[in-house]
Amino acid sequence: MDFTLSPEQEEIVRTAAAFAKEALAPGYRERDKSRVLDRGLVRRMGELGLICVEIPEEYGGAGLDFVTSGLVMEEIAAGDFNVAYVQLLGSLNAHVLVENANEEIKRHWLPRICSGEALIALALTEPDYGSDAAAIRLEAKRDGDYYVLNGEKTSISFGDLCDVAVVFARTGTVESRAHGVSAFCVPMDLPGITRTRFDDLGEHCIGRGSIFFDNVRVPKDHLLGAENKGFTQVMQGFDFSRALIGLQCLAIARESLRETWQYVAEREAFGKKLASFQGVSFPLAEDETYVEAARLICLKALSMKDRGREHTELAAMAKWWAPKLAFDVVHHCLLAHGHAGYSRELPFEQRLRDVLGLQIGDGTANIMKMVIARKKSGVR
Repeated sequence: MDFTLSPEQEEIVRTAAAFAKEALAPGYRERDKSRVLDRGLVRRMGELGLICVEIPEEYGGAGLDFVTSGLVMEEIAAGDFNVAYVQLLGSLNAHVLVENANEEIKRHWLPRICSGEALIALALTEPDYGSDAAAIRLEAKRDGDYYVLNGEKTSISFGDLCDVAVVFARTGTVESRAHGVSAFCVPMDLPGITRTRFDDLGEHCIGRGSIFFDNVRVPKDHLLGAENKGFTQVMQGFDFSRALIGLQCLAIARESLRETWQYVAEREAFGKKLASFQGVSFPLAEDETYVEAARLICLKALSMKDRGREHTELAAMAKWWAPKLAFDVVHHCLLAHGHAGYSRELPFEQRLRDVLGLQIGDGTANIMKMVIARKKSGVR
């Protein structure tokens, strides 16, 4: 693998890093308190070309590769883990639209998503069906030129903020499971839609909640791809987003390590710098090694996607390991700061709360290990 960045990659990474440092990092903790995502900030990201960089230029993206998308994700997440959801959900859902929507929907929504004018959510999870997504019950019945949606989606990131959502609904029988699920592009201003927000542990400015559909009439041309094929579409998209999630989580681990190395190199105890004590520096050195290894898995998965090669196994590795590793690394960094690390004056407690959510969302560790085991053994 060639680890040398092209001039174009270097330029966009510098842009993302500067934006993260100057515009995102200073407000990270304040957005946690206010629970508000500044849409002006999102539009600035779009103006700089930092949302959906891999989407074709004709639809508002930069037409870059998937590895570059991951590099941008790292920089944004280092400044604000939560604002990085704009890129994560933008990229995941935009690809569903690029590959499955009709031209009118593409040209209406994709430029708005890439510019930061519109936020898009993925509505898959239901109250009784999380990991077993093939069993969803939200109903979509054909009625002339419309599909009528009834039911509830829950645990939806951007649930009360999104302007549009990719919604998965049952168009076939319950017994058909994954083969009876369809996907729809649903504007959130349609009559019959109501939304709530949960009082969560972290990720406060993003919000997670429920979306209720009460006889919501969605035009038939908003069906994405073929009827009853929606589940296949989202599973393919998750291989991409899981690698991005890995880099999103590792970004705050890397940032926490950077801050902690600086701290232990300056702070003294018993007449020595803390970094001179192996009990302090060795665990951090181990963490650096693990983070680098996990990052390489994520980037390899994106590189495989760029080359059109299968990468489900790598994406699952990235998704189960990176969120857990990031949580553990941030925890170690908090402890290395002693009593000061326990304070809300430092960002570690918020990072722990924020990153914990991705040990659940988009597939738990055990589900990811099941994916890997099936790939390796061939046994389902």
